[in-house]
This record gives sequence, structure tokens and C-alpha cells, in this order.
Amino acid sequence: MASSSPSSSSAVKRLSNLSNHLSPTNSNPLVKVSAQVSQALSTGLPVVALESTIISHGMPYPQNLETAKEVEAIVRDNGAIPATIAILDGVPCIGLNLEQLERLARMGKSAQKTARRDIAYVVATKRNGATTVSATMFFAAMVGIPVFVTGRIGGVHRHGEHTMDISSDLTELGRTPVAVVSAGVKSILDIPRTLEYLETQGVCVAAYKTNEFPAFFTETSGCKVPCRLDSPEECAQLIDANRKLNLGNGVLIAVPIAKEYSASGSLIESAIQQALTEAREKNITGNAETPFLLARVNEITGGASLASNIALVKNNAAIGAKISVALAQLLK
Repeated sequence: MASSSPSSSSAVKRLSNLSNHLSPTNSNPLVKVSAQVSQALSTGLPVVALESTIISHGMPYPQNLETAKEVEAIVRDNGAIPATIAILDGVPCIGLNLEQLERLARMGKSAQKTARRDIAYVVATKRNGATTVSATMFFAAMVGIPVFVTGRIGGVHRHGEHTMDISSDLTELGRTPVAVVSAGVKSILDIPRTLEYLETQGVCVAAYKTNEFPAFFTETSGCKVPCRLDSPEECAQLIDANRKLNLGNGVLIAVPIAKEYSASGSLIESAIQQALTEAREKNITGNAETPFLLARVNEITGGASLASNIALVKNNAAIGAKISVALAQLLK
């Protein structure tokens, strides 16, 4: 893993020593931003937003807590400040401290999976919410965080032309000016239609060091992308141009799975195809399809899909942090 510049690393270390208590730093009194994230934003230091659904719904405790801590450490090691986002007791929190991370990790699935449509309800009823891609983008944009790292985004589900099962992540990308760094979408979804929908939403889709859109567990999907970016600096230039033009939408930067995990990625892809066949044979459709497919793939691969998932998030965190650092330097 490449190290960050000395000046950037020293700044991150200074901020890491700050008390991470929550205090409001924006015009919305309902939202609290940690002191560390607030100071980074006010001084132009790089910040990376992180979602919390992967913590509550992605894996069991304590593996989820350790993964969250490791991802935040990777962001710091690459010169940026991590800002994990969640709603705790009805309060949207931008930047969680260790106590809050552990609390969310222990909650697990009892925390409500919160997309944009759920935010007002979770806040009004003072519930705990783990933010999905769409909700994390919304809060990142609210406080001025331009880069967000996740494992993958949602998309158009297979047969979506009949069911209209389309993730709100796609519409959020069409209306929220945040750059999302992900490993594409899972091949259990309809990738060609997902890319078509993003085009309709006016979203610039770029691939990192490749000409093909990645399919999460595998490097290739058979779908070409309109843009290729080969360095964090090129990514930063695209994000900067998108924001200065006031296009009003996000940018999707798709990062392929790391080479060392591509072999297991192929095995997982085979398991996905097997699970899809089983779903058709059992006539499992609609809301029940995705949970069935994800659970079945994990069973078939003996947990390898979860290990690859974690590796992908860590790889994306390193690249996303470098992009955030490059963007901060560009804006100086």
C-alpha cells in the first residue's frame, strides 16, 4: 500500500489526537459532525465518507467491528480522514468514534437499513439507522464531503423492466454531487441495464485503470465504460470539473477487484450463476430473490464471497483516500 505524503500524514495524525465528540458544524441542527471531521473540512484536508450498512448488515460481530476499524485505518494511512456515517438515536452522525462504531456493530441487523426514503422516518422516531449508498451520499453532500467509498452500489435487478426493482443508489447518483468509489455492481443484477439507467440519469461512469466496468467479484463484466482514469490525480480532475460545472450529479468510479483476488472472484461468479439457476427453478422472484442469491452464494463458496467482499472494500478505501488527497491538493 502506497504511503501518503509526510505533510498529509502528519496533519491526519494531529487530527486523530483530537477528541472525537460530536458537535454541530453545519446549518442543519439535526445533523452532528465529529470534531475531527469538522476541522478537516474547515481546513481543506481530505475526508472520505464511509457507509454503515456493511457494518450492521454485512457481517457478524465482532468481524464487522474489526473490518470497520481496519477500513478507517486504511483511509488514514493513505492521508485522509474517515467519516463513517450512521443515524444514532435519531441523530445523523458524520464521523463515528470507536464507542459508536462498536455500538453499531453490536446492534447488527436491529439497526434499520436506511436509504434516502427512510431518513426522515428514522430521525423522527429517534431510531438507529445504518446508511446505505443513497443515504450516505445525501449526508456527505450536506456537509461537503466530495468522496465516498463503498464496496458496491445497487442497480437494476434482473427483469427490472417488468418489476421496476431499481436501486435508489442510481437516482441518488443522478442528483447528488458526490464521487462514489466502488467495485461496480454484483452480477446478480442486470449490469447493462444498470449502466443504461446511469446514462439516463446523466451520471459519468469511469473505470479505474481499465476500459471495462467491473462486476464486483470479477474484473470484467463485458460492458465497456465511456471513461477510463489511470491515477488518483485524473480522478480528482474529473470530480473537480463535475463540481465546478455545477452538473448537480455524482460520479461513479469503478475499481476492479485486486489481482490477488481475481481467481476466487471467478469461483464466486460461478456460484452466482448456480444460485441464479436455482432461483429460477424454485420460482424465487421479487423481494425474495436477492436475499436468497446472496445467502446461497455464501453457502456455495464456504464464506469466500464475504472474504472477497472485505478485501474489495479495503482496496477501494485505499484508492478512494488517494483520490481524496489528490482532490484536496488540486483545490488548494
